[in-house]
Amino acid sequence: MQNNYAAIKAAGAELIAISSDGEAATRNTAQKHDIKFPLLADAERAAIAAYNVIDPGNNRIARPATYLLTPDGKIGWKFLDIRLGGRVPPAKIIEELGKL
Repeated sequence: MQNNYAAIKAAGAELIAISSDGEAATRNTAQKHDIKFPLLADAERAAIAAYNVIDPGNNRIARPATYLLTPDGKIGWKFLDIRLGGRVPPAKIIEELGKL
């Protein structure tokens, strides 16, 4: 996602990632990988649970997921992968943004 952040921004969107780690670990990850987009900590997994992305094999982490929200906050498109490590290609995200 880091490599495609500019294209996502150019499409008029913002990329936000959510980690199930605590604030310190999330901050360290962002610094270590020089992440330019917002990376939020959700150690209590409130957002992760609300979006139904708790990994079925390990309830302490999120499964791969992508949600595109419309300007009014509704879900315009989503991708949920049951396999840990499965990711939607950034080109698909940009394609779906063009449809919203």
